[in-house]
Amino acid sequence: MGKTKLSRLAETLIASEIVRLGAAIKEKIRNGAQIYNYTIGDFDSTQFPIPSILQDEIVKAYKQGYTTYPSAEGELVLRKAVSEFIENKLGLYYDPSEILIAAGGRPLIYALYRTIVDVGDKVIYPVPSWNNNHYVHFTGGEHVVVTATDENNFMPTADQLRPFVKDATLISVCSPLNPTGTVFTKTELEKICDLILEENERRQDGEKKLYLMYDQMYWTLTFGDTVHYNPVSVRPKMKDYCIFIDGISKAFAATGVRVGWAMGPKTVIEKMRSLNSHVGSWAPMAEQHATAAFLNKKQEVDDYLTHNKKEIEYRLNAIYNAVHELKDAGLPIDAIPPQAAIYLTLHINLIGKTTTEGKKIQSQEDVTEYLLNEAKLALVPFNSFGADNESCWYRLSVGCCKKEDIPVIVDLLKKALEKLS
Repeated sequence: MGKTKLSRLAETLIASEIVRLGAAIKEKIRNGAQIYNYTIGDFDSTQFPIPSILQDEIVKAYKQGYTTYPSAEGELVLRKAVSEFIENKLGLYYDPSEILIAAGGRPLIYALYRTIVDVGDKVIYPVPSWNNNHYVHFTGGEHVVVTATDENNFMPTADQLRPFVKDATLISVCSPLNPTGTVFTKTELEKICDLILEENERRQDGEKKLYLMYDQMYWTLTFGDTVHYNPVSVRPKMKDYCIFIDGISKAFAATGVRVGWAMGPKTVIEKMRSLNSHVGSWAPMAEQHATAAFLNKKQEVDDYLTHNKKEIEYRLNAIYNAVHELKDAGLPIDAIPPQAAIYLTLHINLIGKTTTEGKKIQSQEDVTEYLLNEAKLALVPFNSFGADNESCWYRLSVGCCKKEDIPVIVDLLKKALEKLS
């Protein structure tokens, strides 16, 4: 029987690079290997449980019979709670009619792309970044890729975007950034907003406007002196052109609870709602009512965030400091100081090195494999986020990191690097 022909989208779809890497790691674990898997942008619930009050409210909501279809735009009680939460924390006011609830951030991003992008439309996005390449592919848009560099903490600059904004439909950015855990400076974000406002001022009535997708899923997780800035606070006129992607997944270690929200211009939000209704990507009604009840408990929310941030920051700083000790000892490794999210950005350049078995490391794929086999350490190379295949940068996620494992993985990493010649 010959190969079955499917849709062009299905035939050209690229599987998730991180999922492919995860399959290889799981196979090694199944075969008995001890692997410290820091590839997953998720939380080990034994280390980072969801808030106990949220858990209790979920159980309570199911017992109260919240098991039917929710409202297409999201339950009003939750949209009101989100509105108050955002206003309280960020000083932004969004009416409940400007808020859309869905099953996490992914369906909202998909709905936004589908709402704004036509086949052939230019979509500007930086690399490294999470999944923009796939969403552009879904919509048949034109990929306009901007390579961000470590000099700017891998955040794109207005100067990099400027040559491409004419006739573009969407700019997609994320801050704090997945995969790096770095953030926009206030000055650079202002420049990007000014660029978008100037371009939209230039466009005639009836022309599509240039929109900004601002994924801020990690905004509650900032450390030290790091400040999270958003487009509408720095330039209020951006409220007409900015769509936020947000939710409880990372703020409350609730990736599996599946409650996310988008905030933006009412006309865009209404179309996203219609699209999500056809797909059926609602957050479950019980989880919506539970999330609303939890968000309304301001002190409990603050207490949880304070505790969780402390736990995440400890892990990030402990590994960062250890990596710098290895660097100071002359080993080929470096890291960017942690700013936000659950990620540490590592630079590991082993190309040209030789293993004790006499094998020469010739590619970044070899580096990733060597770290997995010798250091028992699984990291995500930046080429999984659209960067060049030979990029020496990696994402290390601490969401599944146990404190007691940190000295172990540092020692394994040290020995693996020392073995090379």
